[in-house]
Amino acid sequence: MVRTQIQLTQAQSNALKQIAAQRKLSIAEVIRQSIDFYLRACGTISQEERQKRAISAAGQFRSGQRDLSEKHDEYLAEVYAE
Repeated sequence: MVRTQIQLTQAQSNALKQIAAQRKLSIAEVIRQSIDFYLRACGTISQEERQKRAISAAGQFRSGQRDLSEKHDEYLAEVYAE
């Protein structure tokens, strides 16, 4: 972990303390979770996570085309031409 220092408004500090107490977490953990949530919302995903998601999606959908693996470029060109 990397140690860092930030400045919060009094209202932010109070809200974090309340959330941390309710969830029985440290304020630092609440901040880390908040940052993770924000990064996901902004679309910042690690290469490892992208690979994991791609692998889990493989084979999950059906196109109805029996020759998709052979003619995928042609089908893709058709879609972009529309």
